[in-house]
Amino acid sequence: MSDKKTGEKLPNHYVSIRKRFEEYGEVLSDLGRVVKDTGPLDEKTSQLVQLAASAAIRSEGAVHSHAKRAMELGASSDEVYHSLILLTSTIGFPNVAAAISWVDDLFKD
Repeated sequence: MSDKKTGEKLPNHYVSIRKRFEEYGEVLSDLGRVVKDTGPLDEKTSQLVQLAASAAIRSEGAVHSHAKRAMELGASSDEVYHSLILLTSTIGFPNVAAAISWVDDLFKD
């Protein structure tokens, strides 16, 4: 299954949950859309905020996803990396270093 908006392949576990609990999956999608549409932040900035939150919870898949989406929306690699290093005093260097390595994955090959 792919994200309707980005065409990005969704994680298998997420797809499994959406299939097993269809109504729940629809509510999740609706929640994400409504939350983004409610506020004044543009989509690129929203993705950078979600990238930072993903780094804070050490979610490699979410870091990959939000960094990729932010760049597809025009964020430069400098903006992506800056959004991570800004977190150093909040989440600590080891967490930031891990997130940076996950973003680096996007530039391999």
